[in-house]
Amino acid sequence: MPLTREGKLRFWLIGLAVFAVLLWLLSGILLPFVAGMAVAYFLDPVAHRLQRLGLSRTGATTVITLSFFLLVALLLVILVPVVQDQVVGFASHVPGYAHALIKRGEPLWRNVKTYLQPKDIDRLRTAAGGYAGTVAGWVGQVVTHILTSSLAVMNVVSLVFITPVVTFYMLRDWHKITERVDSWLPRHHAETIRQQLLAIDGILSGFVRGQALVCLTLAAFYGVGLTLVGLDLGLVLGICAGMVSFIPYLGSISGVLIGVGLALAQSPDWVLPSMVAGVFLVGNLLEGNLLSPKLVGAKIGLHPVWVIFALLSGSALFGFLGLLLALPVAAVVGVLARFSLGRYLQSSLYSGDTPEGTAP
Repeated sequence: MPLTREGKLRFWLIGLAVFAVLLWLLSGILLPFVAGMAVAYFLDPVAHRLQRLGLSRTGATTVITLSFFLLVALLLVILVPVVQDQVVGFASHVPGYAHALIKRGEPLWRNVKTYLQPKDIDRLRTAAGGYAGTVAGWVGQVVTHILTSSLAVMNVVSLVFITPVVTFYMLRDWHKITERVDSWLPRHHAETIRQQLLAIDGILSGFVRGQALVCLTLAAFYGVGLTLVGLDLGLVLGICAGMVSFIPYLGSISGVLIGVGLALAQSPDWVLPSMVAGVFLVGNLLEGNLLSPKLVGAKIGLHPVWVIFALLSGSALFGFLGLLLALPVAAVVGVLARFSLGRYLQSSLYSGDTPEGTAP
């Protein structure tokens, strides 16, 4: 029995609701699978090139997967001791940094006190102490929860052991999976769905793959640059600033504020803060004039405001998993929204035309 238009709509809405509920219920264990699929999607063009050179799909997948995760392990072996040394050294210098900042701020504080009443000064001190205690307690709770949460431990273990396996099988069977999904498409709308999937793939290829390369390049540039100018904790700050650069302006702005603040505490003059600001200025120019135009492209269809909204919404709903899924989902929603808008602009609902054979 053929379904009516209302029945088809009901079918798809129920399917979407079931998928959303399952995603919410299983969000705690999906991280290694989503990460594995993301890595497989990222490496699929490399597998294509190796196949053109004569390797089988299984051989290409084996070479790529082993090379990728060995490279990641090598980077961790190199970076973890350096990061640990910087963190330990920074922790030992914190009292001196705090004293230096207080000494630098004394002239400003004396000027401020001339315009404030004694009771206002007491209120500021009380409020500052209260906020500092609240922030310290919140940070301690977060760190304790991360370190003691069994789910967090399970996620780390699953990322280490399950993600490579998922990546291998997804990368090896990528074309079989896409062909199988294509065979499930409604035949009457298959071509339209394929066109939209190609548009989604174009955006993901341009944005996710390109932005990942931009973030890695900036992380290396900031980390090396800040270390060379002599900033304590420069490698850690540079890597963090580069990796969050997929959020527009967040990486460069937060990096320069934190970096200049650390430089002011570390250096008695303005030479080091100026060099730190210069590193971020050069990195920002490099990103805007070379990396993003070449690797990401100008017309990807994802507005910066939409990217920020998607990232915040995804992290609020599903945590780190939602952060990983935010951009792909934003790309899908953007393509579907443009497709729906195009259909609406071509319909009588927009033009006001009356279908033939009906009364106005």
